Amino acid sequence: MDFTPILAEQFHIQPWQAEKVVQLLDEGNTIPFIARYRKEAHGSLDDQVIRGLSEKLEALRNLEKRREEVRGLIDGLGSLTPELSAALDQAATLSEIDDLYRPYRPKRKTRASMAKEKGLEPLARELFAQKPGSPDPLELAAAYVSQEKGVETPEDALAGARDILAEQFSDDAAVRRRLRMAVMATGLLVSKAAKEEESVYQPYYDFSQPVRTVAGHRVLAMDRGEREGFLKVSISMDEEQGMQLVESAGVKEGSPCTEQVRLAARDAYSRLIFPAIQREIRSELTETADEAAIKVFAVNLRQLLMQPPVKGKTAIGLDPGYRTGCKVAVVDPTGRVLDTGVIYITHSQRQKEQAKEFLTGLIEKHGVEVIAIGNGTASKETEIFTAELIASLHGQKVSYMVVSEAGASVYSASKLAAEEFPQFDLTLRSAVSIARRLQDPLAELVKIDPKAIGVGQYQHDMPQKRLAEALGGVVEDCVNTVGVELNTASPSLLEKVAGLSTAVSKNIVAYREENGAFHSRAELKKVPKLGPKAFEQCAGFLRVSESPNVLDHTAVHPESYAAAKKLLELTGFRGQKDFSGLAQQVQAMGEETVAQQLEIGVPTLRDMVKELLQPGRDPRDELPAPMLRTDVMKLEDLQPGMQLKGTVRNVIDFGAFVDIGVHQDGLVHISQICDKFIKHPGEVLKVGDIVTVWVISVDSKKGRISLTMKGAPKPEK
Repeated sequence: MDFTPILAEQFHIQPWQAEKVVQLLDEGNTIPFIARYRKEAHGSLDDQVIRGLSEKLEALRNLEKRREEVRGLIDGLGSLTPELSAALDQAATLSEIDDLYRPYRPKRKTRASMAKEKGLEPLARELFAQKPGSPDPLELAAAYVSQEKGVETPEDALAGARDILAEQFSDDAAVRRRLRMAVMATGLLVSKAAKEEESVYQPYYDFSQPVRTVAGHRVLAMDRGEREGFLKVSISMDEEQGMQLVESAGVKEGSPCTEQVRLAARDAYSRLIFPAIQREIRSELTETADEAAIKVFAVNLRQLLMQPPVKGKTAIGLDPGYRTGCKVAVVDPTGRVLDTGVIYITHSQRQKEQAKEFLTGLIEKHGVEVIAIGNGTASKETEIFTAELIASLHGQKVSYMVVSEAGASVYSASKLAAEEFPQFDLTLRSAVSIARRLQDPLAELVKIDPKAIGVGQYQHDMPQKRLAEALGGVVEDCVNTVGVELNTASPSLLEKVAGLSTAVSKNIVAYREENGAFHSRAELKKVPKLGPKAFEQCAGFLRVSESPNVLDHTAVHPESYAAAKKLLELTGFRGQKDFSGLAQQVQAMGEETVAQQLEIGVPTLRDMVKELLQPGRDPRDELPAPMLRTDVMKLEDLQPGMQLKGTVRNVIDFGAFVDIGVHQDGLVHISQICDKFIKHPGEVLKVGDIVTVWVISVDSKKGRISLTMKGAPKPEK
């Protein structure tokens, strides 16, 4: 089936663009490769649009597969009518397809199936006909009394017939669709306390909100509260309205049998249809909330991974701790470990002085310029100690930054960390990871399961497969946007490059260890199991700084090397090392004209010029540098109205958490971000932003800081 029109409409693109992307995906091309090196084919769509289109395409194909499965199952029963086939074609969701299949699905033992076994189906049909001159239902039912079949009285026969009719109402796809729409339009999501205990769920102990407007983060909070036994959550709607809606599908006035059919319709509503629709809608609400939360997590993760690296500086990583001490690792600008140790800064004054002496020695010995402090246990004490240490250094300029150590313990205990640092224990590996996170967040964080990085909300409640797919896509996009240095990249970083599997990444490193550094991209073809397709997909994203060919230092793809050389010839830059003025020369000659002569598209030409002007450029360098500190503040130092600079650490549905240098991040509620109305904080803020905030209030007992970005709050009267 051709999904091009649907995809084009949803993503606001031209049908030819959607068609071309589908074709490229079906040919086995990776999303980063399509986005970067096939711009002419699809009209320069960005990687996020292409990834979204790919996911939607898979969902549509799964829907179509289920549609055909159901069509085949019903046809196999000999029950497929032209009308039913047309209804299946029109069904836009899995729920609608399943509703149409419901009457034909093999059922477990139900009250209706037991009534049918007792021979009560003809009675049910007679009642449902509701003929005006029909005898009294009890008279009709008397003919079905049978001791042998277990129908003791006419009342028993009527009850069984009503059960059959109730299931008939319940299996009506149109009834279910109308009732689902009514619940979505007028229903309420209601939450009550399951037990009277203090908990984080108290705001939901007596809560209700329209289903159509309830916020996703509230849905996820209530789901978790219900799982933990603190809440009872349900959906409510006007019961009479719901029952009348079901009745309208079969109740006819003016017959002695009408009341029996009405009773069956009402039973169907309360016993079968509404409970099922309540489950479905709650499941849909959770699914929608999950998708929104995954989207927020993905956006935050992208921004965290794309944080500018602190390049060219030797760093100390400090993994704070009380009893076991603070682990220390000195790492050179390339990430190589130079020194390690353990200091005790929370024990005695003597040990604290020894720690200061030890670190001062390391700073002087290795020329350390920056210190990265993990934000876990004892982080505050370590930060205060570091600020005191920096103040005592004369002539040596050192600054520090507190970095999130989320996932550091997961990494340090992993097989990957054991292979990388077999000589270190877990805690020293964490200290190395903390230092490297400051030096190059992307290269270090790709080693950690994205779920453990800690920039989401309710991530452990999400459908884990879907979350892993979304976050894996973000990591892949970021790695390929930045590019990877072939001769220094770890296997875990290489496997995120388009077209490279885990096995091939390990083969690249093994080849490098055996044969020395790569001297060209072409040499990749000698790596075992790295075939022509893998080379096509990965080559442009790998940089070879040791190569004598400047194009190997850039994101220009090997397939365009001939065009790049011809470009330099055309513009008079062949044989030169400085390409300043290349862009102006191309503009003067006309981009269209030059592109035609090179037999490439204008987007490829523009990318080529940009790369030649800045070989080895890192897009992260264009972002504001991370905020480094030399002193520290305490929670008690904060006063309402105080103005501070901070770094956005996490953006969630109801606000953003900002690091203001007091160990405890402050919350800027969504209502305090800006004066205009915004639906989500992500419209204004992103992880890593440096922002100016003002203190609204400080709760020292609970360790809560409320901040605003709207200017100094007015003092209370």
